[in-house]
Amino acid sequence: MESTLPVEELTSGASGRIIPLFKNLRRSAFSYETSRRLIIFLQSIFLWVILVSRRRFSTSPSSPPPSPPSAAATSVKRRKLSLRRDEEDTQRRRALAEALDMVVENESGDDGFRCRWNTSLFFGTRRNALFCRSWIPVSDELRGIIIIIHGLNEHSGRYAHFARQLNSCNFGVYAMDWIGHGGSDGLHGYVPSLDHVVADTGAFLEKVKFENPGIPCFLFGHSTGGAVVLKAASYPHIENMLEGIILTSPALRVKPANPIVSAVAPIFSLVAPRYQFKGSHKRGIPVSRDPAALVAKYSDPLVYTGPLRVRTGHEILRISSHLMRNFKSVTVPFLVLHGSADRVTDPLASQDLYNEAASEFKNIKLYDGFLHDLLFEPEREEIAQDIIDWMHKKLASGNLANVYSQC
Repeated sequence: MESTLPVEELTSGASGRIIPLFKNLRRSAFSYETSRRLIIFLQSIFLWVILVSRRRFSTSPSSPPPSPPSAAATSVKRRKLSLRRDEEDTQRRRALAEALDMVVENESGDDGFRCRWNTSLFFGTRRNALFCRSWIPVSDELRGIIIIIHGLNEHSGRYAHFARQLNSCNFGVYAMDWIGHGGSDGLHGYVPSLDHVVADTGAFLEKVKFENPGIPCFLFGHSTGGAVVLKAASYPHIENMLEGIILTSPALRVKPANPIVSAVAPIFSLVAPRYQFKGSHKRGIPVSRDPAALVAKYSDPLVYTGPLRVRTGHEILRISSHLMRNFKSVTVPFLVLHGSADRVTDPLASQDLYNEAASEFKNIKLYDGFLHDLLFEPEREEIAQDIIDWMHKKLASGNLANVYSQC
């Protein structure tokens, strides 16, 4: 593919919002090198002021000491208030997640298919309660299991239609809401570390494998969830549990509005990790060609629609940078799907992954003119069928390999 539409920079994932941080610097009279030096100088002054003020505060005999009881009491009170607000928000979201209809009819209205569905809490590697769903076909033997890792700012309940189609082909489905998403613990839309999400994904996969011995498992990840899945599969103990992974519109090449952002993002993510960039709250980037899908997404109270938080944005940059440097070390079997008109994540990055990965079993499909949320495009059923066909193909190749190994 020789050309593509311009990619909106520093994506917030499935929500289709960006952070236009320091975007005006591009029109500045300063050169990039001058701006970079200025930023480094300001950072140095900022850190020097903090260090000096802390030292003076703790050692200066001339200044009267603060009142420890009142200062400590105020800090504790604020923290308790913040924790109470987070807990109340979590409980509200969890009640909404529990109330979602998990069984949907297909396009023809045929309601004859049945599945067993369930919701549960899984305690992740840091003991956070993570909201989970499962859809298991009632009849016939399972061909395999697919675990869904949703995109940034959305939740697992949005994939009920996809789950139904998978169930109809005898694939069991499990899904997990990240921390700060859907019905899981945490501040809505805040991701303290995507490495924690990667670790939780591996732990959840291990739990599913334990409950379903001998059943082949696939990981599915959308957008930033695709980045999470790809990084998880880079760990040998996780790859060994997998038959393969499926990535839709993965967030593999994420660039800030200006290179300076990469320099200052780590500092701001430490100083004010939960801060919301008001300038990042930009609507209007289409993620689906289906108007009804857009309305459903942005009217969903479980979809985070606020400005991107500082630490979350930094984490996206960090995992994207890591993955781009390690394409050649990818060995897990994978299918990557991307819309050529995606303005949230870069389809050319998916092509680079396919070209550079060392995986022996790998496939790519680029959908001409399709946007970011592939499973919410008008052709969603055809795309889901492409995924099912690939899993059948992968399972067949594994069975054939087993036959040859026994000969």
